[in-house]
Order: sequence, then structure tokens, then C-alpha cells
Amino acid sequence: MEQPPLHHRQDTCESPSQQNCLSVAAARQLLGGAIQSVGESESVSLKDSLGRIVAATLLAPFNVPPYDNSAMDGYAVRGADLPAAAQTRLAIIGTALAGAPFTDEVKAGQCVRIMTGGVMPRGSDTVIMQEQAECNNDVITIGAGHRVGQYVRHAAEDLAAGQAVLMTGKRITPADMGLLASLGIDNISVSRRPRVAFFSTGDELRASGVSLDEGTIYDSNRNALYGLLLNIGVEPLDLGIVRDDRDTLRKALTAAAAQADAVITTGGVSVGDADFVRDTLVALGEVHFWKVGIKPGRPFAFGRIAQAWFFGLPGNPVSTMVTYYQFVQPALRQMMGEQIHSPLQFKVPCSTTLKKTPGRMEFQRGILETDVKGETVVRSTGGQGSNILRSMSDANCFIILPAECGDVPVGTLVDVQPFAGL
Repeated sequence: MEQPPLHHRQDTCESPSQQNCLSVAAARQLLGGAIQSVGESESVSLKDSLGRIVAATLLAPFNVPPYDNSAMDGYAVRGADLPAAAQTRLAIIGTALAGAPFTDEVKAGQCVRIMTGGVMPRGSDTVIMQEQAECNNDVITIGAGHRVGQYVRHAAEDLAAGQAVLMTGKRITPADMGLLASLGIDNISVSRRPRVAFFSTGDELRASGVSLDEGTIYDSNRNALYGLLLNIGVEPLDLGIVRDDRDTLRKALTAAAAQADAVITTGGVSVGDADFVRDTLVALGEVHFWKVGIKPGRPFAFGRIAQAWFFGLPGNPVSTMVTYYQFVQPALRQMMGEQIHSPLQFKVPCSTTLKKTPGRMEFQRGILETDVKGETVVRSTGGQGSNILRSMSDANCFIILPAECGDVPVGTLVDVQPFAGL
């Protein structure tokens, strides 16, 4: 699908001064205003729908439940027969099972044995729990204290025919699958999965499983990205490792953009002599911004090559994951047509001292836990270097520290963003 141009271009941070960097909020706003849904849909079976995005609002074809039914095992009675005081006796005239209704009418002085889910017989409007009735042969005795209409599930109590069940943009959950099954819906129109091509850049990188030469390291970023992309349900296209060579990089970016809706690279967006991604992007397409006031992850590029959106992530592994979570993942979800919601964020006391220099918004890695007093607190994972991937593996949240913030003493309330909410 052809994408419209951005309203304006933000080619920022030409100066090394970080005051020229785009703020995190401004970067999010620009991304949100630029990205659109792929705009294509397909039909999938209910069993293949988990995690897919609803492309067209689904309506209930009938009432749920379709009839008044019992919420308890017990006896279906007439509310008019409930005793105001003392006791009353009612004759049992039949049984209503789930799937096997009692077809006659309940009249004065009568009741029907009923199971949970059983259709309420004609004439009855109330259920007496079996534990609250004394049964002797075909007669029950009940006391006072009951109310008319108790323990009855009414028709359309959950959904009325024609009511919206799942709205456009809803990510389908296991509960949603159960709900759709209860309506007899077996095929759903969902948004097409965006195709996302990604590769790492760097002569020092090697794939897992091969021997390392002196000065080389294993490429962790592609594996992390592959998991992150699978987790949100896009179609990942792993293009491997690309050498630090302008011509090779140009060919790789051109090929990636030709087969994908979005292209993600890691490394090569800084200002080193071998960092060619930004310059190549300028030659092939557009750069909308390439530095953000975030730590870790300042050298983050956003632009477009042909009809594919481009996201250039830093090479350090933690920087890769931080910028992915904060910028790329929301953009990809927008491409999927998903309803966008702000990530869960709240304040808790910090149980460790946090080191920070004012200047950039920081996303430190933390562990949310319950302390000995039963209170929710957060602590640092330890070393916060952008190369310490274990800090992401150990963490279950980001600790978000504002740009103007300095060192954080123990006990300070800090904002946290649980990974589970991302």
C-alpha cells in the first residue's frame, strides 16, 4: 500500500550537542503521525486467530445467552410461591437438564428440578439452590429469605443480537476465541501481517554456531529482534549480517525494502567512520530523524526507503531493545491496524540507589517485586551499560527517569513500565 509523505521532515541532531536531539515524546508523535495500517485483510479460521488483529467489527448473530437459564443446580419455581415467612411445600413435576429442557408449564404450588445451564421452564422465574431446599420424595420444602429472580441468567445478559463483540483493531486473545466460539463464528477477517525485514550490520559480527576469530563477537541483536517480532505477530524476514561496506549495504537495503513493509537494521547509525546506514538511507530514501534524547539508544533513525518504513536501531544490544520497545513496536502495531493504547506505567518506591546524569530520558532496567512488608517496589538489575544484555534478561520492567533527573536515592517514587504491559 502506498504511504503518504510526512508533513515535514525532521533531520535533527546535526550538532553533537544533545540539546538538539529530538525528545522521546516528539519522536513518538512523529512516528504516530506518519505510520498507517497496511490496509489489507485476510480471512483466518478461529483456531488460527490468536494474536491477530480484527479487521472488521464482529457483531453477535444472536442473544447470549439465547434464553433464560439457571445459574445453579436446584429448583425452578414461581416467584409468587416464595414464602414471606415460615415455610412452603412445592411439588416436583419434572427435571430440566442443560440441553434437555422441561417443556410443560410450572403452575402454582409446583417446581422443576433444574441443573446449571438448564432452560427456565415456562411459568418459573426463580431458582432455589438445592442446598436451600429440603427434598422428600417428590416434594421440596423451602423457607423464607429468597428473592424473586434469584440465580437466573437472563437472555441477552452477556450480548444482545447485533451488538459489537470485537471491535476493529482488537488483538484477539484466548478469551476472545472462546467468546467467538460461543457465537458459532469460525472465520474472522483480520489485518494482514506486516512483513518486516531486518538485518545486523558490522564486520565484527558472526552468526551463532560458528567459531569466533580474534576481535569478532556473536550477533545477539538479530535473535532478540526475531523474538520481539514474533511476539507481536508480524512476519519477520531475517536477512542475516551485512558487512560495513557502502555498496553492500545499499544493495541490502534496496532488497529489503522491495520485499517488506518495514525494514529494521541494528548498528551503523552512529557517527563512526564505518557507520554507513544513515548516509545510505539519505541516498536511497528519506531520513526523518536520526537522534533522540534517550539513554540508551540516542542514535535511532527513522525514515523511508521506497514504500517501506525504515527503523535504524543502535548496535549495542540493550540500546536495540530499548529503542525497539519505545519506538518500533508501537509503530509496527499501528501498521498492523491495532488499537493503540499507552503502555502500563505507574509509580513505586525504588529500593536501590540509581545513578543518573541529567540530560536524557533514561530507561534503566529494573525488577518489580514484593518486599518483606508486602509492598510493591522496584530495584535495579545492576550495571546499566548499553552492552550489558543480561540487564534485559534479568529485568521485568523499565525504570523511567526524566531527562532533568539526577541520582535517585533509596525510597524515591519512580515510574516503572512492566515488560508484560508492552
